[in-house]
Amino acid sequence: MSLRTEPRLSRHDDIFAALMDAHRDLDPQESRRLDAEIVLLLANHIGDAEVVLQAITLARSLHGEKSRKPEDAEQGEFS
Repeated sequence: MSLRTEPRLSRHDDIFAALMDAHRDLDPQESRRLDAEIVLLLANHIGDAEVVLQAITLARSLHGEKSRKPEDAEQGEFS
């Protein structure tokens, strides 16, 4: 099985609101721990290590793109 990236999630606004509410009043370390617990629960639900590893790789590559400065793109430093 390979990672499905097309939009499939219903009630995405409700899920986003629940995530924000779950993080309310947590310090940064508690917030990171909560995120890790959610990820591990969902990874277990998926039950396919290859799919989870694909998701980690994709998320990390997307994070790298988002963390680059706009001026880097103008200078061609994305390659």
